[in-house]
Amino acid sequence: MTTDEPWRLLEQLVQEVNQQTEQLRETHEKVRELSATATSKDGMVTVTVGPRGEVLAIELDPRVYRKLSPSELSASIVAEIGRATRQVSGQMKELMEPFVPDLPFEDLFGAETSFESFLPQPGTPEQRDRGPRA
Repeated sequence: MTTDEPWRLLEQLVQEVNQQTEQLRETHEKVRELSATATSKDGMVTVTVGPRGEVLAIELDPRVYRKLSPSELSASIVAEIGRATRQVSGQMKELMEPFVPDLPFEDLFGAETSFESFLPQPGTPEQRDRGPRA
């Protein structure tokens, strides 16, 4: 082993870490933009959720009030939120899989895991502590 070899190996390792960090940043941005939309079989209810399963939109067909009872409408909305949340969770798992291949997320963390929680938050800790700017 030459005296330059440890430095060359260290430089290579630093480059690999930098590449992975950049890939994680790109993936984090993609995760933040994820959404999924689910529509009931009858087309009366459409729900869109964001990356953490938060409801972004609920669209109701104008005929929904004539066709569904309040309890049926409620059940349909809840069902479509669940379907859309499962879809976005699947999208997130696909994005994260290259970073942790063969890791059984559901077995380790449960089926409702928010994979976004494993990613670094944008900004410095000081910026995050200050919260969003007005």
